[in-house]
This record gives sequence, structure tokens and C-alpha cells, in this order.
Amino acid sequence: MRTLTVSVFSSLDGVMQAPGGPNEDISGGFRLGGWIVPYADPAIGEHVQQLLAKSFELLLGRRTHDIFASHWPHVAPDAASHALAEKFNGVPKHVATHRKSGLGWHNSRALDGDLPSAVRALKTQEGADLLTFGSGDMVRQLLAAGLVDELSLLTFPVMLGRGRRLFGDDAETRAFELTHMIRTSGGVLIARYVRAGEVQTGSFDEPART
Repeated sequence: MRTLTVSVFSSLDGVMQAPGGPNEDISGGFRLGGWIVPYADPAIGEHVQQLLAKSFELLLGRRTHDIFASHWPHVAPDAASHALAEKFNGVPKHVATHRKSGLGWHNSRALDGDLPSAVRALKTQEGADLLTFGSGDMVRQLLAAGLVDELSLLTFPVMLGRGRRLFGDDAETRAFELTHMIRTSGGVLIARYVRAGEVQTGSFDEPART
């Protein structure tokens, strides 16, 4: 069974829309695109490199796929990010979309059927582990279905007030274990959470059970 890791840039109030640029995603009238740029830090780059160090296949929502497809195939050979571009361009890309046309980015294919069933089947197939960036609408559905094994969460010290959010009210009730956390010089918290078990509850009015 291969695992699914979701990597997300999030504000303090859970907004993940258009982190990288002003025109990345202006749906809903969002006007704060590019909010992670002032916090660029080598530690963030190192974290991303660690995510990409082992073999992976991409699982993307259609909006994120199209954003990536408009950028990574066009990175110049002498650019600093060319090695990363080659990796993204070459790996298999599984896309959650209702429009199967227009997936021209190399090695992209649309998922068949309803999303949870398609991803559940994908995880049982032979191949590298699955890695998701962004793709908020898709991730919310996968969290509700209990299909996310690891959250790579980068929390930036900003409140955005509005925009597409990572967590909905229908996420599966589940505990996660914090396996790694660092703080960048700009105050970004980089944390990795691995799916653990059931949520435990208790009361301060009762002695703890052993």
C-alpha cells in the first residue's frame, strides 16, 4: 500500500489560496496572492527537497495541475529550479478533474470515477508513494475520506481573513503524530504530521486512566 503525503502552505487562519503569486488564483475575488513570498527562506527549500528526495508520483487537483503545467515545462535549462522542473515534468501525474481534455502536461492522466474510490484504488497499485501540493478542494475531500497519511504543513504568520481554506467541517476524526518541526528565521513553522490513531478524550475532573 503506497502512502499519500499532502504538502500545504497555510496562513494562521487556514487559508491556502494563491500562496505563490498575485495571479495564481483570483477566484472569489482573492487579492492577496503571493503572501508567502516575503517569507522565502532556505529552510523552506530544504524542506521541499526532502519531500522530493525519494521516488514519488503527483496527485493534483485540476486547478493546481494547470498552474504547474503553465510553469514547470517552461523552466529554462540554466535556471536554478531546472532540476526540480525535470523531476516534476517526468513523474506520473494523477489529476482529479471533471474535464479530461487539456491534460497536455507530460505523463498526466485523469482519475476515473468518484475521487475517494479512485484514490483508494490508486494507493493499492504498484508504484511510488503519492505526493500532493496545494489542491485544496481535492484535499478536503481526501481528508473527509481518511485517505491522507501525512500532512506536511507550513504555517505562515499571517491572517488573510478570506480565501480557500485547507480544513472543512467534514474532515475525518483522526489523531496525527508530530514527527518533525522547525521554525524559519521569518517565523514560518514547518511541521510534518503522520496519521496515528483514534482521537483520545478525557476530563480534568477525573483521574487519568492507565
